[in-house]
Amino acid sequence: MGTPEQIRQVKERRFIEILDCTLRDGEQTSGVSFLPHEKLVIARRLLSEVNVDRIEVASARVSEGEKEAVSMICRYASRIGRLDRVEVLGFVDGKRSVDWIRSCGCQVINLLAKGSLRHCVHQLRKTPKQHIADLRETINYAHDMGLDVNLYLEDWSSGMRDSVDYVYQLLDGLRCEPVHRYMLSDTLGIMNPLQCVEYMRKMVKRYPGYHFDFHGHNDYDLAVSNTLAAVLSGCKGLHVTVNGLGERCGNAPLASVQAILRDHFEARTNICEDKLNDLSHLVEGYSGIAIAPNMPIVGENVFTQVAGVHADGDSKHQLYQNALVPERFGRRREYALGKNSGRANIARNLEELGLELTPEQTRMVTARITELGEKKEIVTQEDLPYIVNDVLRNHVPSDRVRLISYMVSTAYGLKPGANVKVEINGKQFEAGATGDGQYDAFVKAMRHIYKKYIGRTFPILVNYAVSIPPGGRTDALVQTVIAWQFPDRIVRTRGLDADQTEAAIKATFKMLNIFENENI
Repeated sequence: MGTPEQIRQVKERRFIEILDCTLRDGEQTSGVSFLPHEKLVIARRLLSEVNVDRIEVASARVSEGEKEAVSMICRYASRIGRLDRVEVLGFVDGKRSVDWIRSCGCQVINLLAKGSLRHCVHQLRKTPKQHIADLRETINYAHDMGLDVNLYLEDWSSGMRDSVDYVYQLLDGLRCEPVHRYMLSDTLGIMNPLQCVEYMRKMVKRYPGYHFDFHGHNDYDLAVSNTLAAVLSGCKGLHVTVNGLGERCGNAPLASVQAILRDHFEARTNICEDKLNDLSHLVEGYSGIAIAPNMPIVGENVFTQVAGVHADGDSKHQLYQNALVPERFGRRREYALGKNSGRANIARNLEELGLELTPEQTRMVTARITELGEKKEIVTQEDLPYIVNDVLRNHVPSDRVRLISYMVSTAYGLKPGANVKVEINGKQFEAGATGDGQYDAFVKAMRHIYKKYIGRTFPILVNYAVSIPPGGRTDALVQTVIAWQFPDRIVRTRGLDADQTEAAIKATFKMLNIFENENI
């Protein structure tokens, strides 16, 4: 990745500027389209909480909805004194992009230039001299209108590989123009880190004192590696997106780049790391693109130890922990329960729940969890008290909420209905309700019982996901994962059954027993 001398220079070099382009390049992910208010919420988080240096929020002249979003973001950024951090991609189209950006209240245009000869000749159908003349005209007009200008070199990586003289001709031709930053794009994601080092060093050597950004794509899964290679070679700014969103395979993920910059190169940024996880999940919800469980930093599994030997090592001096401390990112370390857990994992989870078992009891619970793991069932910490209860039949309270019977129905032209009979703390209650689906009707019946007979508010359902367990087939068991809002935290419970509604009901009763035990 770099010689010791290169790494030493990065460490001495100090500060790396971060541009987040989730709202522009990230929105080019297939199927992703943010509403104006969603763009504003994400922009607020990026500027005020995560504290990125710059955000690229749109492409000029796309739509009226895009113009509304940019205007809203610019008004917000102006109120907090950060309008100079908001940027919009513009084009060499006479005055139109500049006028559009200026009418939104934005002060910075990221002007798109052709960074390779083939793009200049075959897409624009112009000579390099003609393209340079057009760029000068747009740059000077933008400057006259009070805009700061950054210049994107689209397909720069191909240009350096196939037409380096053209790249130099372009920058030489703009040497006297008021361009603040030159943004070098691996538009097609074709580079490897060795090429990135070579090309970036050539640029830095030929144009000392220039501010170069690097914009990488992930087609070969090298966006992060190339981004860091660019830093080692003298790049001063990096382009990232939340969760690696972007066209085709996406861009370099913000969280990964930040962690590597700090831990491996000791480079400084302005990023507030403890806000990254919340931001990632916000963008996950708005984009509809799920975060992979094994995604670094923000994935569900990154701070989860599965092997029992790892939990054992952690209890004996944090032998299996590294610089990626979960609390640094607003998270906590977990010890997974499954066939590979071992007694050390079980003991860790029992300790967090405040449950104390003898070595023999722990062995029995471990055997049951291993058995469940062999069947592919996911076991969570919330499940553990019930597994213990099932295995030992003592030492933990019996279920305080039990399902006596229920019936759900659906018919064409009628709303689905549910009739429920439950036992809560030794007393039986019945209720019926209709809803938008069978499970919705069931939950409404339970809400009625809690409101009318128990006098308490039923926990709010905040997320509902259905999946076939890993390795399952279309006729396999269904796993339902439901997230519930408790007064002080989110509780997730899982149910497993051949029927989706039954699996959801099982998950619901796991939650209700947690709820009741906390309200004794």
